[in-house]
Amino acid sequence: MKTKTAILVSMMAILVTSCKSKYYYQVYKATATEKIELKDNRMVYEDANCIISYNLWDQGGNIGFSFYNKTDQNIYLNLEESFFILNGVANNYYKNRVFTDSKSGIVSRAISGYSLFPMSSIAISNTTSNITSSGFSTSYTEEKIICIPFKSSKLVAEYKINESLFRDCDLMKYPSKRQVKTKYFTQSNSPIVFSNRLTYQVGKNDNWVKVANDFYVSEITNLPQSEMFTNQFEQNCGRKSRYSVQVPKDSSPNRFYIKYGVDLNDSNF
Repeated sequence: MKTKTAILVSMMAILVTSCKSKYYYQVYKATATEKIELKDNRMVYEDANCIISYNLWDQGGNIGFSFYNKTDQNIYLNLEESFFILNGVANNYYKNRVFTDSKSGIVSRAISGYSLFPMSSIAISNTTSNITSSGFSTSYTEEKIICIPFKSSKLVAEYKINESLFRDCDLMKYPSKRQVKTKYFTQSNSPIVFSNRLTYQVGKNDNWVKVANDFYVSEITNLPQSEMFTNQFEQNCGRKSRYSVQVPKDSSPNRFYIKYGVDLNDSNF
């Protein structure tokens, strides 16, 4: 009897999950507090010396940035005095780490009359085995201060914004298309407030410039996979492809997402 019950429960679970999406997405919209505009598929901060660009669209949100030097001198970005701040907690961009870049190579000739990595099955006569391996590694220490040459840019990436699902009674965890709702926030009640606090100088002087790029999450929406993506035909040289690909419906540099699957043990299922 217990075996039949277990089988029935499993069949019911399969039936229910077949009617629901396999994956869901929690999509966040971020709002900048000041001096940051949406331009050319980027969020952009600009002052007299630099342009700092963001594109948050990634799993968990990418708070990394591109720093462009507008001036005719080198700019020095001080990572020891730069921080990613999440809900009031500061995270250092400089961590005094040592990185190792390893490379290796293997050169193979022949063994037992056949190549170890044969291009064909033809036997190689009068050969002996000979395998040579070589490798090297280079270690380098993380830079406290990054030099950005004039009229050029560098990328800095270190942190995700948020990788934990936000739960709220107004947001169904596994919504159908008709059950999709959006939760709205102001800066004062947002669950996620974050910023980059950066310090740089132009040329070699004692005048350090401090920049604060502040954001807060203003919207959160839970979506089934069917509402996250749409099918789109790629075009190349004016010709439409025969096959479509799935692309996000509302990807944007001021949005990011968390992908999650169905948990049959979840009380909200």
